[in-house]
Amino acid sequence: MLNNLLTKYHFTSRIVFGVVLFALALISTGIIEGIFQYKKYFPFTGMILLLLATWVLYKVDYQNLNQLGLNFSSRNYKFILLGLFISLFTYCIATLLKNLITGQSIEFNHSFDYKLALIGIFYLIPNVVVEELLYRGYLFKKVVNKSSVIIANIVFSMLFMLVHVLDSQVLSSLGSTILMAVTIPVGHLFFAVALLKSKTILFPIGLHLGNNIANIHILTSPQKDQSLLYSAGPGTFETWPSFIAFLVIWNGFYLLVTYLIWKWPENYSSRLKSLQ
Repeated sequence: MLNNLLTKYHFTSRIVFGVVLFALALISTGIIEGIFQYKKYFPFTGMILLLLATWVLYKVDYQNLNQLGLNFSSRNYKFILLGLFISLFTYCIATLLKNLITGQSIEFNHSFDYKLALIGIFYLIPNVVVEELLYRGYLFKKVVNKSSVIIANIVFSMLFMLVHVLDSQVLSSLGSTILMAVTIPVGHLFFAVALLKSKTILFPIGLHLGNNIANIHILTSPQKDQSLLYSAGPGTFETWPSFIAFLVIWNGFYLLVTYLIWKWPENYSSRLKSLQ
């Protein structure tokens, strides 16, 4: 009887099972790290448990992690490097465009601490993988296959946005709230299109990691010890029109790059494979 119900309500049962399994993985991570206090040296527990949960979910579906492009193909791993390059380029150009509005200049950070930057990147890696598995992983692809790409992107962009917006610091400022509410869904689309186009989650992982490295360790505003460059100057928006112009230009550039990724020739992947 249970098998009949699971077969009849295949999509719903898998979604519920996935949410429960991911929740258990995250809760277990907190408990394990709280007891053994080793996160400072090994922050990968959550990533490992979510990978295991994803493997179980695909196993239940009589599939494997190849559905997310998680295998030992050198073609897939090259997408990590490609994602890093594209994100670093996109973020830096978008920042230059933003600086044209704010009147800021880009300066070299003479107090740059490369050790802090390397430690920061070390901690960024598992966080990025966790977010990609949660928002562009098994559940996202299930919704894509059941309904449509549009519906899946609406649902998961909203979830991705809420996780970032429902923060006391963000909510304390109307500008920050609007900024997150607009840019985070665009970021989701940036990553989701990369996944759907490349057929591997390693591409959005590369994009996501590159974007986070860029805005934390490459080019920040204001100056920070762990960042190589910084935007010098006040960098404030004196009027709402200037802030809206920034939102349009910043997100417009990211959407342009997203569109270019979506419009890549279908034989691009085969050409990337030929580089092996």
